[in-house]
Amino acid sequence: MLSEMSSNEGKSKMITVFYDGKCELCSKEISHYQKIAPDGVFNWQDITQSYSELRAMGVSLADGLRRMHARDSDGNLHVGVDAFILMWKQLDRWRLLGFVISLPVLKQIAKIAYNQFANWRFSRLEHCQIAE
Repeated sequence: MLSEMSSNEGKSKMITVFYDGKCELCSKEISHYQKIAPDGVFNWQDITQSYSELRAMGVSLADGLRRMHARDSDGNLHVGVDAFILMWKQLDRWRLLGFVISLPVLKQIAKIAYNQFANWRFSRLEHCQIAE
């Protein structure tokens, strides 16, 4: 029992982040997060290279390209602002922002702003239009 507990303690809980690797802005942002992320916390998935994992969760390619998605270690899918909050809470310099944005009123405002931006970005990128 003791050896079972200690072997489980060493396992990190992975968060899978699905992002649009053909979007220059998205790629730069994810690249920044990759540089500062602790080892063994994130699995980064560029859905323009491999979409099968997101598709298996019932997410269309267009929806995956429109908004960032992240799956937590329990298999729960987080979309848009919720995906960012999940990710930010794991990053040293971003943890406070994750907490602040998760406050109810600020979260609603952030969701409205993010959705407007995501729709605008999606409408301007050719590869997103092809996926639609």
